[in-house]
Amino acid sequence: MKKRCPNGNPSPESEGTPIRYSIVIPMRDEEGNVEPLWREVTEVMGALGEPYELIFIDDGSADRTYERLLSLYERDPHVHVLRFSKNFGQTAALMAGFDFARGEIIIAMDGDLQYDARDIPRLVRKLGEGYDLVSGWRAKRSDAWLTRRLPSRVANWLVARLSGIPLRDFGSTFKAYRREVVAELRLYGEQHRFIPVLAAQWWNRLSEIPVNVRPRQWGRSKYGLSRTLRVAFDLMTIAFLQRYLAQPLRLFGGWGVIALLIGLGLDGYLLEEKFLRRVSIMGEHGPLLLLSTLLIITGVQFISLGLLGEIISRTYYESRRKQIYSIRQIHSRRSDLALPVETSPQIRERRFPP
Repeated sequence: MKKRCPNGNPSPESEGTPIRYSIVIPMRDEEGNVEPLWREVTEVMGALGEPYELIFIDDGSADRTYERLLSLYERDPHVHVLRFSKNFGQTAALMAGFDFARGEIIIAMDGDLQYDARDIPRLVRKLGEGYDLVSGWRAKRSDAWLTRRLPSRVANWLVARLSGIPLRDFGSTFKAYRREVVAELRLYGEQHRFIPVLAAQWWNRLSEIPVNVRPRQWGRSKYGLSRTLRVAFDLMTIAFLQRYLAQPLRLFGGWGVIALLIGLGLDGYLLEEKFLRRVSIMGEHGPLLLLSTLLIITGVQFISLGLLGEIISRTYYESRRKQIYSIRQIHSRRSDLALPVETSPQIRERRFPP
């Protein structure tokens, strides 16, 4: 007989019970939000009436967040806790949760209680209309206008223009994914903000719905203007990856050919001046000769860079996937892990079993 949870649903660790929903929640210094968030999410997921798991990632908290999460693990068989060895950032925390998740549908949200868990069924219903990814749009935000809302609007406009994806809120963590979409994601830097852009390389059924956003009640925001430059660099990276990851020669080779043709054209003009009109090249056109030489060298370098990029891109696609995080401890009742509470460093080089 399968084990039953207090809400009547099959226990997630029961053998043969597939997990329908995985809720991935990164947390850092959120000790005051742990218990209220767990109660809210548990109530919503219990009402859905299907097997689920809650995956909390402690991203190097300096307060009692980990102890509060461990208490939840001991009380609730749905809860899994991944504890990082240090702070790796939200992108790495989401990636760890995605790797660990077993659900057919994976829902990610922040741990600060600003997102309303009661919007989860709405995300799921929208996903059921045939979409691969549904993002929560923070239509009515109460954040500071100068440091949060204005940079967010500018960034969202730029990402939409560069990517051609008509979403209004790329930075929202609150998203629902089909498992196949998450399986294709590899995130680095601050790239969790650009997940829809990365997902669009393989999947084109993306959607967005407005979600309720509440003022933060406990703790302080981890975001600010200091992250703007890093986000800008990641935006340039994403724009490049979206267009030229598989064929970098199209970018570098194009500019290289232009520079090479201009340089050769100038050299042809200088040769005509030299041999037909008997003009002293160095005396009359010295700077032009140097420019033509520079353009030819630059063109060859750009084409060579594009060819090297082609080789690197193939290595990227064919190489073994590496992780961007290190887990100090795992607390889980999953029998497929076969790992002690104190895990070895080798876990950073492996993916969790499906």
